[in-house]
Amino acid sequence: MRDVVEHAKAPRGSLQHYFPGGKEQLVAEAVDWAGRYAGRTVRRTAESLEEATPGNLFAALVSRWRAEFTGAGYDAGCPLVATVADSAALSEKLRESAAAAFAEWRKPLVGALEDLGVPPVRAGSLAVLMISALEGAIVLARADHSVAPLDAVVEELRPLLDGAVDKRRRRTAQL
Repeated sequence: MRDVVEHAKAPRGSLQHYFPGGKEQLVAEAVDWAGRYAGRTVRRTAESLEEATPGNLFAALVSRWRAEFTGAGYDAGCPLVATVADSAALSEKLRESAAAAFAEWRKPLVGALEDLGVPPVRAGSLAVLMISALEGAIVLARADHSVAPLDAVVEELRPLLDGAVDKRRRRTAQL
């Protein structure tokens, strides 16, 4: 908490004022923000695809992390994974916050996949697969100081994701 106050160059009393629930409230609010940010990122990325396919959507999402790691080093990570790994077992509030944040990320991803022609029965499970693969690749990339895990998940999942498109459904959605 002292590090947060120091980084913000704020008086220590302001932290207790804005976060009366202490560290747990601060982490929960950061996790909530991260979930909303991830959801907005999915929506913006889906809207900006030049060639709209599920595989290209995943590649574009992964490319943001690739750029982060190659540009700023390997210190960045996902606050959702960190919260689940470090705090969720100790705090029901933080576990619930992390679950809600992942749902905020998953919902627009499911919608984007459906818009790209993936049948609803598969879109939910593929969204889980995409998030899981990306999160795992982020952890491995940080540990290895290499973007190779990110590249590997894109290479392996792209054909699977693109193969999930129901061509008849996609044509109907585009009309």
